[in-house]
Order: sequence, then C-alpha cells, then structure tokens
Amino acid sequence: MGVIFFMSTDTGSAAHTSRILGPLLHWLKPDITPEQFATVQLGVRKLGHLSEYALLAVLLVRAILGSRRASISAAALAWAGAVLYAASDEWHQSLVPSRTASAGDVAIDAVGALLGLALFFAWRKFRANKN
Repeated sequence: MGVIFFMSTDTGSAAHTSRILGPLLHWLKPDITPEQFATVQLGVRKLGHLSEYALLAVLLVRAILGSRRASISAAALAWAGAVLYAASDEWHQSLVPSRTASAGDVAIDAVGALLGLALFFAWRKFRANKN
C-alpha cells in the first residue's frame, strides 16, 4: 500500500514515467512515433494498475487467512479491501496537481485484484492436489 501511495504522487505521473519508458522504447524502436509511444505508455501504466492490485489482493488474503483454509469470505474481504484502497488511491490522485482520478482505473484495479485472487486460489488448489 505504501508503494501504491508513493506512486500516486507526482513521482508516478505520466511525465515522470515517460522519462524512464522513453529511452527504453527509443532504444528498442528508434523510429517510434509520438502516438505509438503514448499508446505503449498507457498500456504499461494500466498493466501497472492491474498487477499492483493483483499483488495487493494476494497479500491481503494471505494476511486474512493466516494458516487457515481458503474461504470465499476471506477472498471477498481481500477483494473489497483492495477495491476500497483503489478508490481511496484515486481520491488521493485527485488532490495531486499532476495526476487525475479515474473511475476506469478503479475498475482496472478491481479486475486486477480479482485476477490475483483467482491465481492465488488456483495455485493453492494445485499445490494441495500435488501433495
């Protein structure tokens, strides 16, 4: 949550992330157009949302479960926690001049959390069946 909060500041703005992504993309594809760059940057930023909330949901469900058996209520609680944090993160971004808030990002975060939980429970089931 601390990393997500930090990246919701000006540090994680499109202007700052383009300083990292720009040289890499220009090295990989020297003739990249500004439109192509913008498309790739948007995709990378949205994948960041998806993956960071997948990880957050997995960490939350592990904290909730401890050593207990997996349950739907634990997954629902972890998903709700991740989505509520996503909404609060977007609110935080609305207070940062170089950032914008987006309900679409909350939806992406919610899907990421759901995917993370699905992968977590699939992995647990796989490991249980293997033993």
